[in-house]
Amino acid sequence: MATQETPGTTGTSPEALDEALAPLAAALGDRLLTPSADTFADTAAVFVGGPPLTPAAVARVRTTDEVVTALAVARDAGLPLAVRSGGHHQARHALVDGGLVLDLRLLDGVEIDTAAGVGRAHGGVLAGAYTAAAGAHGLATGFGDTATVGVGGISLGGGIGYLSRRDGLTVDNLLGAEVVLADGKVVQADADNNPDLYWALRGGGGNFGVVTRLDLRLREVGTVTGGMMMWEPTPARLATVLRAFAEGPEEFSGMVNVMLAPPVPMIPAELHGKPVLMALLCHSGSAEDAAEVFGPLRALGTLLDGVREIPYTALFEGPGGPPAGGVGDVRTGFLGEGVWAPGEDWAAAAIEAVAGASGPSAVNIRPMGGAISRVDPAATAFAHRDPAFMVSVGGTAMAPEALPATTAWVASAAEALGVRGRGYVNFMGTATDQDVRNAYPEATLARLREVKRAYDPGNLFASNHNVAPRA
Repeated sequence: MATQETPGTTGTSPEALDEALAPLAAALGDRLLTPSADTFADTAAVFVGGPPLTPAAVARVRTTDEVVTALAVARDAGLPLAVRSGGHHQARHALVDGGLVLDLRLLDGVEIDTAAGVGRAHGGVLAGAYTAAAGAHGLATGFGDTATVGVGGISLGGGIGYLSRRDGLTVDNLLGAEVVLADGKVVQADADNNPDLYWALRGGGGNFGVVTRLDLRLREVGTVTGGMMMWEPTPARLATVLRAFAEGPEEFSGMVNVMLAPPVPMIPAELHGKPVLMALLCHSGSAEDAAEVFGPLRALGTLLDGVREIPYTALFEGPGGPPAGGVGDVRTGFLGEGVWAPGEDWAAAAIEAVAGASGPSAVNIRPMGGAISRVDPAATAFAHRDPAFMVSVGGTAMAPEALPATTAWVASAAEALGVRGRGYVNFMGTATDQDVRNAYPEATLARLREVKRAYDPGNLFASNHNVAPRA
């Protein structure tokens, strides 16, 4: 087990806590929330697994200077610190029990520099807002598939979504960042400035500082062919859809969920609560090329076909991520390499696993390859460049007492589907030492520790998939 050097604990009296927070209260006013505030519960709510966590305070910052002040307070008072950039979280590290949560969501400016081809997103911007701002100019940066994800969180962990096979991961399009370090110093990290920090930010998450601005490469993306398709689940159908990803053009991507159908009007009532195949798809090439890809998928016989020519921004409209306040578990891993897709035996196991779930659950399958695989694994801290697919197994319980059954199902299904070993840090519901080793190959982890020792030797930024300064 790694020994994590963590700031002081929470045995602070209310009086001492008030005194410690006084500089932050003076700077933020009513944007420093404590549990007695009317808006505290909603502000602190995230989608997490396990017992609820209650911070001592949430600091809703609007400027880089306020971030510097908040870090000084946490550091000087020995308060555990967590940083959150968005509204869509799976792991518990978005909060910290009895400590200070640095909430960046009011730091939400976006600038689109069309001449330079760069989008500048401040630390609290959500993917939907950035995508809409860039889309007004026929441009985009590829993120995932959900509007409520924080640009900061997804950009620092990886970013696998609709454009990844064509343009690379989000980390491959991160050109630079403004970062507030543990000692309060504000630095720029890019290819020319602090290049070791720049390398670590692209996959190493929030281990090294608070990112208050991200500079992201913009690509031309206007009208795409995309939307939702749904089928009744059979092994042959699922294997065919996955093979279409593996063998299709790099402009074609998305994800497939093997899931229990939710009780929504667009899905026939007789299917509610039963397994379905639901795909969110995007083809960013010509309409003629898209028709060749989607024709065979339509020939499988769809329950729902919402694929059409739409603005790319439309893929980020509609319902957001999982509801705040739920409890859940997720495990993630990678399968295959190159032009490969799971066959019917694996597909049958995925359908069988979901059919045996006792609550909301899904096997989420995302194609990789293409531009993702052409990046040197050593070029960024996201090193898993060869897999053909990423697979996540997740379950949700809306009541804590249902969590044990959900966790047991996730473990069983993940084992049956070979979801083990290497993992994707943004899709891990826990943040154990083993999770960290799964997220980063040995050489990558060793290099990350070197950067950690240089920029955060006291491990102030420990509430994450923590790369401790020393193993």
